[in-house]
Amino acid sequence: MININMVTKSAVNKNSILSVNTINCQGTKNKNNIQSVMKSHECKNQTNTISSVQQNTVCPYKAVPKLYNSIQKGQKVVLSTIPLSKIEVCLGWNTTNKMCDVDVSAFLMGENEKVLGDDWFVFYGQTTSPDKSIEFVSESSTDRQKIRINFNNIDKRIQKIVFVLTINEAFEKKLHFGMIKDAYVRIMNQQNHELVSFVMTEYYTNVISMMIGELYIHKGVWKFNAVGNGVAKDLAGLCKLYGVEVV
Repeated sequence: MININMVTKSAVNKNSILSVNTINCQGTKNKNNIQSVMKSHECKNQTNTISSVQQNTVCPYKAVPKLYNSIQKGQKVVLSTIPLSKIEVCLGWNTTNKMCDVDVSAFLMGENEKVLGDDWFVFYGQTTSPDKSIEFVSESSTDRQKIRINFNNIDKRIQKIVFVLTINEAFEKKLHFGMIKDAYVRIMNQQNHELVSFVMTEYYTNVISMMIGELYIHKGVWKFNAVGNGVAKDLAGLCKLYGVEVV
């Protein structure tokens, strides 16, 4: 069972998983979630003390950065012909509805397509993998979220890393990916050169979580798969799908 001591010591359920997601620029969590969050990333000029009656806010529009090695949905490419030690997975999006609060998560999976354990699920409330190979870092002026990966530290049992965008409280607020646009992922090497990128072009009204892309190892080489497929599952539902125990 996933237990995130830095935020909550109680049993994790659907509500508590969502509550430990960082309050980010796309919107404001509800009163109970706000009270449970100990640390947050907020919009520029937003105060640190957040009132439960605060109105939803939207971060400024962010243009999709110039992409140099873009591929299409379903394409799979080798990240590099030379060994890589570190990369950054950079993600961005815009919304057409101010209620849309998009969260990023990464699931580190073994050969059975399931996480190695409950702590092999990295998101705003659990920002580092057990092997210290994956770390969430703050957004930049260009991207909404960055995930740093150190291949030198990665557990040899990891065969795939899936990156997911999820709309927080989508069921409760009747939100969906038809309200999202400009979603992209780009992978940068240590010299800040783009290795590969993917921009989503299909946004579904019956979807609240999108597997935007994945890294997987094939014959000893790391490759990227432009997935772009979604499900009608929230973060708790995705945890169950990938083998994270949720009570």
